[in-house]
Amino acid sequence: MTLIYCRVSSARQEEEGSGLQSQEHRCREKARQLGCEVEKIFPDVMTGGGDFMKRRGMVDLLAHLDANPHKRYLVIFDDLKRYSRDTEFHLALRREMQARNAIRLCLNFNFEDTPEGKFYETVMAATGTLEREQNARQTRQKTRARMEQGYWALAAPKGYTYVKAKAGGHVLVPDEPIASVVREAYESYACGRLETLAEVRRFLESHPDYPKDKKGRVPQQRVTELLTRPLYAGYICNEGYGIQWLKAKHEPLISLETYEKVQERRVGKVKAPLRKNLNESFPLRGFVLCGDCGNPFTACFSKGRSNTYPYYLCDTKGCDSYRKSIPRAQIEGEFADIVQSLQPTATP
Repeated sequence: MTLIYCRVSSARQEEEGSGLQSQEHRCREKARQLGCEVEKIFPDVMTGGGDFMKRRGMVDLLAHLDANPHKRYLVIFDDLKRYSRDTEFHLALRREMQARNAIRLCLNFNFEDTPEGKFYETVMAATGTLEREQNARQTRQKTRARMEQGYWALAAPKGYTYVKAKAGGHVLVPDEPIASVVREAYESYACGRLETLAEVRRFLESHPDYPKDKKGRVPQQRVTELLTRPLYAGYICNEGYGIQWLKAKHEPLISLETYEKVQERRVGKVKAPLRKNLNESFPLRGFVLCGDCGNPFTACFSKGRSNTYPYYLCDTKGCDSYRKSIPRAQIEGEFADIVQSLQPTATP
């Protein structure tokens, strides 16, 4: 009986034709030529370095061999690099296969159970390890150089996406409508409208476009990660690459001042006013309606250089007056004028 093992290290390999289906096809053709029946396919999508016991497909393959000790299997794989690209784990995997009495067959390499054959196999495995480590070093060097030029080169954070730049490479650009959600979360937490990180989490979960887990939730850890990324303020920071507060070339979603306010709030240097005090400071909060959408106004304090300023504002997305602040004195003054103009109705 025959088993087939296929592996790709990225979705890109799958898309470019060196994927699981093409590997399976070549392995099936080899089995057909040998007159062998294929019993099962074991696919993997994982990088070549590291412990093979962390690959789900390889773990399942070895478990299948253990579950059928009375059978002697032929294990076919497309390329030696698909088998393993780490010398230590390659040799360990060879021992695991031999212990289970499995016969290995590679489409582009002939295994020989001789001293010379084992030596050549070890050399090929070491060559694969060298190539993998050199590629990783080159990738790291290119990534660091790209970020030193002011361009983020790792995974795009929530609220951004990559587009091709005219000068070459890719650059971050705001990804709407998620970018607006991230911006509002930062600004609302900075001014105290969202008082706690739990409220920020609920705010993010209330927006259908914001990414969530399978249960429709935003983990609290993800909220903390979101609120601690200088990238949103237009700065690159990455300890792994030794880069700190390098001015980036992409469009920031928030100001540096807003980012710093959020960090002060997080570590407890600044406390937001309690809800009851907020209502005392804005007695018309929730009672004054927006003239464009008809929804109740909310309110917040905005900090200037030397003082804080109270504002009422509409917080309904899509409204023409969305986030347009109106000074508290103006609204409450107009309200006082209306009250003074009222005349009691005569009692019959």
